Amino acid sequence: MEGREFVAAAAGVASRAVGMKVAAAAAALFLIFLILVGLVGGVGSGAALGADSGTCGGQPQGDGNGNGSTVVSGGDPTQDEISNAKVIDGVAADRKLPGRATLIALMTALQESGLHNIDYGDRDSIGLFQQRPSAGWGSKDQIMDPKYSANAFFGGRGANWPPGLVDIKNWLTMPLGDAAQAVQVSAFPDLYATREGEARQVAQKAGIDLNRDGSAQGSTSGGGDTSGGTTHDGGQCQTGGDSGTPGKPGEPFHDGNSPWPAQVKNPRSSQDAISWAKQQVNGSGDWYDKCLAFTAIAYGWSFSGTNYAKDLYLVDMPQSMRHDGDRNPPPGALMFWDTGERAGHVAIYVGNGMIASNDILRPGYIDVVPATEIESKWGATYLGWAPPYYPHAG
Repeated sequence: MEGREFVAAAAGVASRAVGMKVAAAAAALFLIFLILVGLVGGVGSGAALGADSGTCGGQPQGDGNGNGSTVVSGGDPTQDEISNAKVIDGVAADRKLPGRATLIALMTALQESGLHNIDYGDRDSIGLFQQRPSAGWGSKDQIMDPKYSANAFFGGRGANWPPGLVDIKNWLTMPLGDAAQAVQVSAFPDLYATREGEARQVAQKAGIDLNRDGSAQGSTSGGGDTSGGTTHDGGQCQTGGDSGTPGKPGEPFHDGNSPWPAQVKNPRSSQDAISWAKQQVNGSGDWYDKCLAFTAIAYGWSFSGTNYAKDLYLVDMPQSMRHDGDRNPPPGALMFWDTGERAGHVAIYVGNGMIASNDILRPGYIDVVPATEIESKWGATYLGWAPPYYPHAG
């Protein structure tokens, strides 16, 4: 090979090598660019999803375990919970049952109803223990009497009744959650055991002795009054003053009367929205962190058009529609809380001191609970109520 031909060939090889290196470098840079675009795109998509879904963020992080159970939040028990706990323990004590029976009953009632005497549930389940009239536990009026329902839970009423706690063989020595499940026959048998810590906390606040002695069968001579005589309203009087007068944190909420302003127009009426919201108690668990979306959809919208629940109240809601701190909302009103998170929380007031809210008892699910639970279980600060006004909804 001539010298000049050798030099030219070598130069060509070198040129191709340089070209390959440049191409490789360019490809690497392009790959990095794609990754960065993907990351930015991902962030943008998440923000859009938050806006469309009506981000809530109401519950503190780690508030649920994903199986419909409620983890102890560390908040103090409400007066209603304490009152119902005392009724349950009173029946157990009258029947000469040990403190362990009370503990099992409290764990059960906390899981079934949040220890509230509610008149709704799965199918025809009602009351503290979600007992069903169709399953032979008693009439609706009887089951709605906490004293009667506690006595029924403890059992010992004979073969014509569903078996209660004392009818379960070796209940006194079996694990607490297993004893509760033996009575309730739940589709979620492992959830009762998760309530032990909260049950002990309630017992402590209520002055209940869980170490009280007693026998496995107890006595039916005491606590056997199943005729009623126990009030169903939690025993609390209205302390928030007249309608429109703010109360103090932790006080019950009561129905007010306030017509919506003319600009409040929704596809659904308040009555229909409340009815729809209550029906979702038996629905799917798709509402995790979607409190604002839930309220907007209840009123017939596809989306709220506002990114965060707290912003609907503090930013989008006209000042004239805001009722700061007022604990007398009319049924159908939107109630707002500052949870310490960016999003805050919103729920629909359904009347009689109750709200339809996601995540409060079961993460992702809707439950109808006392409005005070947002304060007592999450430690949230009540901001106030407003009419169902969604200026950016569609």
